[in-house]
Amino acid sequence: MTPDTHTLETLDTPAALIDLPRMQHNIARMQHRMNALGVKFRPHVKTTKCLDVVRAQMAAGAQGITVSTLKEAEAFFAAGIKDILYAVGIVATKLPRAMALRKRGCDLKLVVDNAEAAHAVVDYARAHGERCEVWIEVDTDGHRSGITPEQEALLEVGRILKGGGIDMGGVMTHAGSSYDLNDRAALGALAEQERAGCVRAAQRLRDAGVPCAAVSVGSTPTALATEHLDGVTEVRAGVYVFFDLVMHNVGVCALDEIALSVLTTVIGHQPDKGWVIVDAGWMAMSRDRGTAKQSHDFGYGLPCALDGTPLDGLMLIGANQEHGILAASDGSARDDLVARFPVGTKLRVLPNHACATGAQFPEYQAVSSRGMVQTWGRFHGW
Repeated sequence: MTPDTHTLETLDTPAALIDLPRMQHNIARMQHRMNALGVKFRPHVKTTKCLDVVRAQMAAGAQGITVSTLKEAEAFFAAGIKDILYAVGIVATKLPRAMALRKRGCDLKLVVDNAEAAHAVVDYARAHGERCEVWIEVDTDGHRSGITPEQEALLEVGRILKGGGIDMGGVMTHAGSSYDLNDRAALGALAEQERAGCVRAAQRLRDAGVPCAAVSVGSTPTALATEHLDGVTEVRAGVYVFFDLVMHNVGVCALDEIALSVLTTVIGHQPDKGWVIVDAGWMAMSRDRGTAKQSHDFGYGLPCALDGTPLDGLMLIGANQEHGILAASDGSARDDLVARFPVGTKLRVLPNHACATGAQFPEYQAVSSRGMVQTWGRFHGW
């Protein structure tokens, strides 16, 4: 982290901005909710990949982290965080790298959802005299990977791990289909489906004699919608720390809670078309068009004034590699935009998907309530 040396007016563009008061509000909101529900909170750090953000989450009460790449695990362990869940199915070729982390003292937990991967872990551990902790991924909504709670494969994988001397740590699930909802009752119902399914999987394993201490659930929408978490030991969520336009459409955040934006500069106009050209194209915003299938399509992002106030009736309607097109969201050729946004004007753009937009930048510019800016590093890759 570098000292305060910039203001928004002096920053080069495009730049990824973190609104620190909003971020701290989001962290406190989620941690308070998890504390009230009586569960451990293990944030997913893939959204930010930023040590400064994760330190703020840990300071608020988070216990351990979730990662989606071994590079994340290595970087955060090097910074002193030991309790790490690698929440992507492990394969044999990645085991040497994962086990190297454990040998250095990292409490890295691995995840499997099939017998082949379970056998690979057992075989590697035996061949190298290693111990490791493995969790089983459970599919509670048909969204992605995992074993459904009632499948025989769940017990098969559990027995392979236990019989192979592996520490069977628990079960985890992610109700990713929550991103497709926008109704509080539907979100609550999915949160209960997620909870009940994961608890059921854990109980089946225990009844079969397979240890299963941890029951881990989570997505940002279900974490904020759940009514109770009986039988759950921890919750994971990631995008809540920044939020984004997809989450706004889901109904779990207000526009003024979105903490990530892209600072951009007006570089030209196409008056006949009613276009304002900015220097934030898809290389800055990402190609993620997650709001296109939702009730409100924000194009490539929602433009805001420099103070973060949304510009009603406008959106980033198109994006080339380094050019963004700001225009009226209703398709009309507004003739007031040239005068309203002269060349050199700086704006902020709220992103569709904070994870995808953040991934376009090597660093964040963290903006304080006084408008001062600090540079926070971010890392890329796998």
